[in-house]
Amino acid sequence: MAFFEEMESYYVPYLRTHLHQFAASVSAASCEEGAGDDEECRDEAAALRLKMVAVAAILIAGAVGVAIPLVGRRRRGGGGGGGEGASSGGGTFVLAKAFAAGVILATGFVHMMHDAEEKFADPCLPATPWRRFPFPGFIAMLAALGTLVMEFVGTRFYERRHGEEASAAAAARDDTTALLEDGALAGIAAAAVSGDDEKQDAMHIVGMRAHAAAHQHSHAHGHDACDGGAVYDAHAQAHAHGHGHDHGHGGDERPSQAHHVVVSQILEMGIVSHSVIIGLSLGVSQSPCTIKPLVAALSSHQFFEGFALGGCISEAQFKNFSALLMAFFFAITTPIGITVGAGIASFYNANSPRALVVEGILDSMSSGILIYMALVDLIAADFLSRRMSCNPRLQVCSYVALFVGAIAMSSLAIWA
Repeated sequence: MAFFEEMESYYVPYLRTHLHQFAASVSAASCEEGAGDDEECRDEAAALRLKMVAVAAILIAGAVGVAIPLVGRRRRGGGGGGGEGASSGGGTFVLAKAFAAGVILATGFVHMMHDAEEKFADPCLPATPWRRFPFPGFIAMLAALGTLVMEFVGTRFYERRHGEEASAAAAARDDTTALLEDGALAGIAAAAVSGDDEKQDAMHIVGMRAHAAAHQHSHAHGHDACDGGAVYDAHAQAHAHGHGHDHGHGGDERPSQAHHVVVSQILEMGIVSHSVIIGLSLGVSQSPCTIKPLVAALSSHQFFEGFALGGCISEAQFKNFSALLMAFFFAITTPIGITVGAGIASFYNANSPRALVVEGILDSMSSGILIYMALVDLIAADFLSRRMSCNPRLQVCSYVALFVGAIAMSSLAIWA
């Protein structure tokens, strides 16, 4: 027994020490540059050719995706100024928005959040503090709350910036209306003096106006949201267009154009930050076996995201140049990321603690932004509207489009 105790006291510490050294060497090796690539498939020349193909394919896919809603808006007569056709669009546009909302929601939950969790759980990062606290969810929550504040401040700033011009136009319209009403009242007074029959006609005109005013008021507080919806929607939109900058939304339940402008800009910010990261990750890879499946997957990824962003840009009713600039900026972000990644691949270490933390934070922020915007600004704004609830067929088709978009985008996580 003494012999075995002596052997145990000598060899067990020795084995424990060498096992710790071996584990440390393996962990350090896994964090070296290029450790993420398959060494058997490492071919820098072939990887560079595939990166050039990826730049072209992703650029075309993103440009086509973001262009489809914008071209559709022009064909509906939206042009650069907007209008009812551009903002609400018809059944096809509503279905396209529902599909885009599913795409954005899946991008935030399935792609970005998962990538952020992988970055913070990487063994190259120290356990304290990165694996002792759920940083991805916490950062995503802060980003969602920050998006709420940015929307509020941005919408108010946009409305205040353009409020003076709208107020002047509204004042001119009010003056014109007052003059017309004064002329009508003068005509009615003259008719009252001319005789009893004409007096009855004047009273009939006044009664018709009172009835019309009461009719509009009853629609504003209506007994059924679907009764007279089309008439009241037209009246509410005209009222909001004329007085929206002075009195807010009034009776119109749809978000203002200022709100759509801010939503589209914040959405592009969230998508672009993620696009740069995935482009950089592809660009630094030197393994054709890793790049090949990513080319097709990221092309589809950019197409769906571009389609969703293009729908929001179209609804914001930007001028042609501004819409083109936003679409162009989105289309080139991932190709730029790939190009930059290819240029720094020789010395960039994607597994370094600093790179992992930065990418994890950006992915978490993008996830929170897109999840908030998909649920609040896209899904809730449309699916809880009167137009949707009063059209069961449109409602069912929109839910189908929403689920198809979410499932289609989620399925890309198999490859990318």
